[in-house]
Amino acid sequence: MTRHVVASVADIPPGGRKIVTVKGREIGIFRIGDDFHGLINRCPHQGAPLCLGEIVSRLVAPSPGDYRLTRPGEMIRCPWHCWEFDIRTGQSLCDPHSVQARAFDVAVEDGKTLVEGPFVAESVQVTVEEAYVVVTL
Repeated sequence: MTRHVVASVADIPPGGRKIVTVKGREIGIFRIGDDFHGLINRCPHQGAPLCLGEIVSRLVAPSPGDYRLTRPGEMIRCPWHCWEFDIRTGQSLCDPHSVQARAFDVAVEDGKTLVEGPFVAESVQVTVEEAYVVVTL
């Protein structure tokens, strides 16, 4: 697995998101408090740009007429058909046993860690043979 720097922490405020492209894939990076989570920007239902949907709370209704909102800002609602997914895991709330949006690991790392070496430049052998320069790989 390869790591990719996609944003600074300051680029994504708490409760915010940023859509980035990594190796041709659009990924939504979400910030819930101080935690960061990544979801593929494609709804598994019919391919909508999932990460452009509304960020909502989870609605819990243990009995008719008895409902409350929980987990504020932790769900994403598909902009096409309103299917809801858990931002932390990608789990569908509409069909939790068979539908899930792909989630990606996201980490916050100190800039110093990312730029420390040792970095070693690749070198190649170069020789001169008569009037030609030859590179050996």
